[in-house]
Amino acid sequence: MMALVLSLGLAWQAVSPEAVVHAKAGLEARQAGKLTKAISEFKIVTELAPSFAAGFVNLGAALLENREYAAAVPALQQALALDPSLAGADQMLGYALLSAGYAAEAIPHLEKVQAQGALGIAQLKTGKLPEAIANLNAALSKQPNDPDLLYYLGRASGLLSKEVFDTLESAYPNSARAHQSIAENYAALRRVPEAETEYKTALQIKPDTPGIHLALGELYGLASEWPKAEDEFRAEAKLQPGDAETAYRLGDALLRNGKTKEAKTQLQRTDQLRPQMPETLLSLGKAAILDGDLALAEKAWIQVVAIEKTGPLAEQAHFNLAGLYRKKGQPSEAEHEMELFRAMQKSK
Repeated sequence: MMALVLSLGLAWQAVSPEAVVHAKAGLEARQAGKLTKAISEFKIVTELAPSFAAGFVNLGAALLENREYAAAVPALQQALALDPSLAGADQMLGYALLSAGYAAEAIPHLEKVQAQGALGIAQLKTGKLPEAIANLNAALSKQPNDPDLLYYLGRASGLLSKEVFDTLESAYPNSARAHQSIAENYAALRRVPEAETEYKTALQIKPDTPGIHLALGELYGLASEWPKAEDEFRAEAKLQPGDAETAYRLGDALLRNGKTKEAKTQLQRTDQLRPQMPETLLSLGKAAILDGDLALAEKAWIQVVAIEKTGPLAEQAHFNLAGLYRKKGQPSEAEHEMELFRAMQKSK
């Protein structure tokens, strides 16, 4: 929110000495953070000098700072009526209207000054979702760590996604993608049988639709039905042999199904398709050590901790490295890795 202190400049000459006294008192009070007094002083200014635009804009600014958004609106509107070019007034009025719940009315003022963050929020609230996403993204590029902008962008994206999927399901109810969309909703609710039925229906309609075998395999994985998951990942890999996500899922399923050598080969291929993916490297290390390839396992897990300094993947890699070094007869290295693992556990 803006926190301007507007000087009155040459406009002093247009008002009475009494109004000048109250205007100066208002500015001093506002600068000192005494907003109630500032508001009182600026109200007197607007009564003594009703054609003095700077008096109204300072009143609106003080009300805005005091979170009296609805009360700030008429003061800022009057300031702009008296002087449409008044610096900062459009932006403050846009913020005041938005904060008071008048999103549609705020948009023209926020567009005028290109206040992209607030404009995106106003567009979200009025259902202009693509425009909201564009402006919120632009605002986030300038303020990447703003939690409010992140929240509103996530909300706008979610609502637009739902709107699109609702259109898909209503306009094309018998399409493979419509059944896939319904299946994903069931999967999110962990309703595995219903999700499975919808995915299979989608595949009956269009067997070569990319992504459906992958999604069905992930569903089986959630239910720990790894042989079924492996079959689906194999089917997806035939459709999309260059897709790294599918390659990783197949390698992970092979590993869980005890097919160590094939898993190792598949995970090495995944690392070629998308290098330096820590999930792939962690699983590759597991497959390698089960296959007796200690050098490859060590290399993979060292890469994991080089990429992931913290987090569960790094913890698991340090723990696995400790076991590997014990197996190799390197107790000091094993203890070092365990110390790193314990430190990560303590920091949680």
